[in-house]
Amino acid sequence: MTKLPLTILLACPRGFCAGVERAIQIVEQVLERFGAPVYVRHEIVHNRHVVESLEAKGAIFVEELDQVPAGMPVVFSAHGVPKSVPVAAERRGLFHVDATCPLVSKVHREAERHFQEGRRIVLIGHAGHPEVVGTMGQLPEGAVVLVETVEDVENLAVDDPFHLAFVTQTTLSVSDTAAIVEVLRRRFPAVVGPRREDICYATTNRQTAVKAIAGRVDALLVLGAPNSSNSLRLVEVASSHGCPRSRLVQSAAQIDWRWLDGVATLGITAGASAPEILVDQVIAAARERFEVSVEEIVTARENVVFRLPKTLSA
Repeated sequence: MTKLPLTILLACPRGFCAGVERAIQIVEQVLERFGAPVYVRHEIVHNRHVVESLEAKGAIFVEELDQVPAGMPVVFSAHGVPKSVPVAAERRGLFHVDATCPLVSKVHREAERHFQEGRRIVLIGHAGHPEVVGTMGQLPEGAVVLVETVEDVENLAVDDPFHLAFVTQTTLSVSDTAAIVEVLRRRFPAVVGPRREDICYATTNRQTAVKAIAGRVDALLVLGAPNSSNSLRLVEVASSHGCPRSRLVQSAAQIDWRWLDGVATLGITAGASAPEILVDQVIAAARERFEVSVEEIVTARENVVFRLPKTLSA
């Protein structure tokens, strides 16, 4: 049977960011230093392939510290943790390494600075996301108010509008966040924002790359996890920039190929916590079914590298 032609446009940048690479390296180095098992509180990043790869090397993922046996090393995930978590680890005598992405840590420091200067903090983010839980947990209860939508800001009531600041989750949609900030500044002109954009460079770059191909493809696949905020935002960005036929998949095995009936040009990208091997597997599976040609559309080159914690580099 003759294979139908399929052009694949690969968005670039895609896949792993510097924070994810650093977090994975931290777990691997702790395993190398202490041997298996090493405990990790929550998924180190939101991707099952990554988690299962580390489990095969001896990592054990737990939800809370009370699941970590005394005397065992524990790594905190890249999303960040409330201040109460390292305090609890020290109380139990656990050797702990913080794999929080430095860009998330930057948001934590911003929130702390605003609090020390007497401001109440508005956090733009998604309720229940580990990064949001970690950021809110840097300060006393009530110091941070969470907003998710423009409507939340329209209904927001604050005691002192002249002592207000905002920070954002790092993995949000750039355009959606801009709309929320616009309303926030309209309602509270004295609000203080970040000195630099909170949404991380990798989130911004991946969304820009998707925008560049969305209008050129018949369908678009985002490789990522259903609990990955930055991956879900890529689906939304593609849908709102010319490709409503966009879908999140975790792997090639999850693709319903009937969904691609009539598709001549397919876009592919991957969230910041998805390894490139998942993209390679999708392309290989497509080659079994189509006569595939691949074109990479590059909108930026990334060369960011984050240093490992001093406890590991010493």
